[in-house]
Parts: sequence; structure tokens; C-alpha cells
Amino acid sequence: MRLTPVLLSLLMVATVPAHAQGPLRERLKERRIEKLQDKKAKEERPIDLQAIAPGATKQTLSYGSATLQAVDVYRPADAHNAPMIVMVHGGAWKIGDKANTGSVENKLKHWLPKGYVFVSVNYRLLPQADAYAQADDIATALAFVQKNAVAWGGDASRLVLMGHSAGAQLVAVTSADPSVVTAKGGRLWAGTVVLDSATMDLQATMQQKRLPKFYTEAFGSDPKRWPQASPLARLTPQAVPMMIVCSTKRPDKPCDQAQTLRTAMQKLGKPAPVQKEAKTHEEINRLVGAPGPYTAAIDAFVAARLGAGK
Repeated sequence: MRLTPVLLSLLMVATVPAHAQGPLRERLKERRIEKLQDKKAKEERPIDLQAIAPGATKQTLSYGSATLQAVDVYRPADAHNAPMIVMVHGGAWKIGDKANTGSVENKLKHWLPKGYVFVSVNYRLLPQADAYAQADDIATALAFVQKNAVAWGGDASRLVLMGHSAGAQLVAVTSADPSVVTAKGGRLWAGTVVLDSATMDLQATMQQKRLPKFYTEAFGSDPKRWPQASPLARLTPQAVPMMIVCSTKRPDKPCDQAQTLRTAMQKLGKPAPVQKEAKTHEEINRLVGAPGPYTAAIDAFVAARLGAGK
């Protein structure tokens, strides 16, 4: 049996005399807090944009009236009719930020020097907005990006949407029924990369016996609403092609739902490759853009979709 850090901590407490367990628990608690603080500091570390792509610029713009309804637009020098990547961060629909290094750093290092315009999206979070309102934010943000693409040196017809975790659910449901974007004055885009969501079939997810609390916080307890936020239930013939990346290390087996959505999309004649990766949930996101076969597989999908959009 593999001893995870949590199990190891419990064993350490269990083998300590009762009179000493209180101080040990406090030390373990302090250690967990230190790790969280260290992770937070790494995520918020400033990124040296000029070291990545000399002459590149970053601009923060609002697409709505709420503070979190904003995008960061990263433009390579002399961008003109450039392909575009639009990234939606994760965080259980309640945390996360468009500037987190884990979501953008390797992606910027990979795509900015290749001449891509890279856009990172923020959206309202729980408890201010549930997952249904967040999906509307993503549709609004995407339409905003498309309308302003030319001004940023980008080409809206060569745009790939990407999202991780909760952000993956949001981009998947938006891609399953892109009418939510076109209704806001947007247009269809070339493709979508879905990074490790276990929520492609929301009804199945919500019926799990050990459902994390944040799912109910995000989607509510009314089964009649769930199809509205389910990529599988919302799937239409106009769906945008998706590459669905899933971790084989997660106990909730996201690859099962990835395969279900792939089968449904194939019946509609829509490309939907499933990329199974022996990586953690965090690595699925952070390592996009890092050199290696994983990034190469995503590059191949992006290239195929951008070529199809010409």
C-alpha cells in the first residue's frame, strides 16, 4: 500500500503517546499551512514576460461590470493575424486566478515565441456566482475576445479555447452548445482543449456516493438544472471539436466520462480525441507548454484545428 502524505501523518499521530498528540497535530497543521503558503507564493510569482518573448505586452481588460470579469491579453511583438489561445483557469468554481503561474507560465513560454496571442480569463466565483453564471461569463468573455481580436493583432477564426478542472467543465459546456457565444455576437472557434474535468456527464457526477461538497455548491441540488451545465446533455450538432485530456491517476476516473463524451461527439461527426496522461491533476495543467510528448500531442490537435479553420 502506498503511504500518501495524509496517511503518513495519521500514522505518525497514531503511534505517538496520547499526551504528545496535541503538539504533534499542531506541528503537522503548521507544516500543511506552510506548504499551502509556499504554493500560493509560487502561483503568484511575477512572470518575466520580456525573458519569454522580447517586446511582448500584457494588457488587462474588462468584459463585464464585476471585478473578476476581466482578461489578461498577452501579445507578441508585431502580432498580425496571429493565432490565439484563450485559457480558463480552474479552482473548484471558487478559487483561482488568470495570472496564476501554474495556468499560464509554461503556456506563455511555448506559444508567445511562436507568435500566438494568449488570453487568460477570470470569471466570477462562488459564492458570488454559481457554475451556471460562470459559464455565461465564459461565453461573454469569448465573444469579447473575438470582437477585439483584430485590435490585438489576433485572428478570431484561428482561436483555440482551453480550460483546466472547473475551467475545463466551463469550456466543455460552452463548446458543446456554442450558441451561447453566437447569441452574444461571437462566432464558432477552431477547437477546444479540455484539461482534466471529471464533469462531462454532470448527472452521473452528481449521483456519486462520495460527492465533494463543492459540486453541490457549484451546481445546486435540483436535478432539473443539472442538464444545463452538462457537456454531454448540452451537446449539439454545432459543437466545437474538443481534445479531452484526462488523468489516469485520479480516483474518480475522469477518463471514463471523457470516453463517454467522445463517443457522443463521434456520432455527430465531431473530432474528440481523448488524451490519457499518467499525470496528476495539477500536472495536467502546469505541464502544458513544457517540452515533451504531452505538449506535442496538444500542439498536433491545435495545428489540425487551425488548419481546418483556414
